[in-house]
Amino acid sequence: MRERLNDRQTLLRLGLLLALAAMLALAGCSSGGKTPNAANDAPPPANETTEPADTVTEPVDPPAVDPPQFVAPLTGLPQDEEPKRRPIAVMVNNFAAARPQSGLPNADVVWEVLAEGGITRLVAVFQSTSSTAPIGPIRSNRPYLIRIGEAYHAVLAHAGASTDAYDLLQHHGKPYLDEISNAGAYFYRESFRKAPHNLYSNLEKLRAGAAKKGYDETVDIPAYPWSEAGATAGGTDASEVELHFLMKDYAVSYTYDPAAKRYDRFVNGKPHTDLESKAQLTASNLVVLGAKHRTYDDYGRLEIDLESGGPAVLIQLGKAVNCEWVRAADGVIRLMKDGQELPFVPGHTYYHVVPLTPSFESHLKLGAASGATPQP
Repeated sequence: MRERLNDRQTLLRLGLLLALAAMLALAGCSSGGKTPNAANDAPPPANETTEPADTVTEPVDPPAVDPPQFVAPLTGLPQDEEPKRRPIAVMVNNFAAARPQSGLPNADVVWEVLAEGGITRLVAVFQSTSSTAPIGPIRSNRPYLIRIGEAYHAVLAHAGASTDAYDLLQHHGKPYLDEISNAGAYFYRESFRKAPHNLYSNLEKLRAGAAKKGYDETVDIPAYPWSEAGATAGGTDASEVELHFLMKDYAVSYTYDPAAKRYDRFVNGKPHTDLESKAQLTASNLVVLGAKHRTYDDYGRLEIDLESGGPAVLIQLGKAVNCEWVRAADGVIRLMKDGQELPFVPGHTYYHVVPLTPSFESHLKLGAASGATPQP
């Protein structure tokens, strides 16, 4: 009896031990095989570092900028309105009795070309300006002056013309305003000068005249390459520029102003100024072109070949480079060097057409500010 009781107790203890072992096994599984510990559930100490949470950077809009400005096609300078106005090319008197002239500071481009008697005539091309300042004195037209103006698709403004020029104007569909033959109402004469050096107009009158004639108000305007650095960095010093056309007592010269990055113009050593503003005429780019000249009548009228191309010098930023001029397929005279068109510095440009005799180089002297005058 006692042995059976002992067997029961032994079996009971064994059962309790087995049950206890099973409970411990279940607890171990629920805690990852480790005995729970309060220290394991505590947050990490304050001096311990944890991986930073991922952050999202909000995109930042770029700062607002002003809308791009339009660029004036004949100066490369910015302007607020789209350049649509048709250019007006005015034949300006450059005789001594006509100086100082009016309106030239407002011209985008000025051409200086020989006329009869060894004096020069100016072709002033206006496109970007809305100025209503006087322009003049205005003089007559010539075939080669027509060729200059029409390259810009400009309306030509003048007073009279040679026989050959009238033939081109009247029989070949040229847009022109002539004070003598077809547009006298759009010109006026001043009393402070004697005729023929007293004829004037302004862009308001000339545009009104062009509208009355039914000429197109907008045209395709030639495009030019522009660069603030220019194209003359490796060229000859050209702080001083002196030009001779034919007459020894008529000398055009320029002095470079490095602060303004432009050239001041002189005639016979005196500043060439504007009558109204008294300001000296200036240009950012100077171009000298060599072309064949021929006198063809007793009056001394000239033929000037502005079609065949020839030698040229581009002067800007105190330096000059030799190049060549060509009449491009679009009718525009362009400056080329090593097969590339040379860019202009933004600003006003003055062209000068000189004879090829006795040589192209004989009409031009370039020098540094010290007074040296190396040839181009």
